[in-house]
Amino acid sequence: MHLLLAPMEGLLDDVLRAVITPCGGYDYAVTEFARVSGTLLPERFFRRIAPELANGSRTAGGTPVRVQLLGSDPACMADNAAQLARLAPSGIDLNFGCPAPTVNRHRGGAVLLDEPELVHAIAHAVCRATPAGVPVTAKMRLGVRDAGRAIECAQALADGGAAMLVVHARTKDEGYRPPAHWQWVGRIAEAVRVPVVANGEVWDAGDWRRCRAESGVGDVMLGRGAVADPFLARRLRAGRLETPDAAARALEWEELRGMLGEFRERVLRKVVPRHAPGRIKQWLNLLRRNFAQAEHLFQQIRGLGTMPDIDRAFAAAGVRVASAGADAMLRRSA
Repeated sequence: MHLLLAPMEGLLDDVLRAVITPCGGYDYAVTEFARVSGTLLPERFFRRIAPELANGSRTAGGTPVRVQLLGSDPACMADNAAQLARLAPSGIDLNFGCPAPTVNRHRGGAVLLDEPELVHAIAHAVCRATPAGVPVTAKMRLGVRDAGRAIECAQALADGGAAMLVVHARTKDEGYRPPAHWQWVGRIAEAVRVPVVANGEVWDAGDWRRCRAESGVGDVMLGRGAVADPFLARRLRAGRLETPDAAARALEWEELRGMLGEFRERVLRKVVPRHAPGRIKQWLNLLRRNFAQAEHLFQQIRGLGTMPDIDRAFAAAGVRVASAGADAMLRRSA
């Protein structure tokens, strides 16, 4: 069984990867996409979205990180893949799954699934430009409006050289609305000669079991489910498939309080203080799906707009907060 950590633009970035992956369970994580649009991206750009490249392409917890590319020009994608490969990423992933209208209007992401020939050309060009030691994988949806070309696109990617496919089991037009059509992941897996990973609507162990049963696929990529429950992958890996009871959740919350403190510090390294409250609320908003304590803390801070106010609420909840002097040092080192 492989468990992968998905990218989530504006949420599951290097900051949250660093905090979540030490919990264990993940075989590798994928970055948010690097948009390729006619130019050769400098090495500093790749290092910015994947600072793990300076650590052997691994998170602080040791999880390998693959860098994702998004674009529609095969030659330009190949040039950027070759540039990225010089930084020794643990792998390169191709994005054919983003449903964002802004991205799609500029011929990126899931909208390309209407053009299987182009999908093949991109995969083929990138694989030819990438050294054998750097695996190339791809993430796709079922299509733009329907799944009519899903198998054709998957075969185009596999024939182009992609070593593995992650299939988000919805179309572009469906966005993130449930349900995920896991049975289609199984149909794709039967039609290609490379491993296929299921993605979409796996929030807990029950979803994981149903996804495996409906798709027949053993490998899963977690996204929002991992953010809402940072311990899900660890429990799945250990075979603990029961729903955690109140006592188990209380123990997890004790661990999560330390993670929230680390998250706060890492956010302040990355963004100016006025933007930090939004990032903190964003994660707590998803955590409250599983943790009553997170619900209480979210209600305490949802109307607060400054870090000193949030820090007081954090301290009252037992979340470690750095001193003002330490925060100043963090900002200077950012």
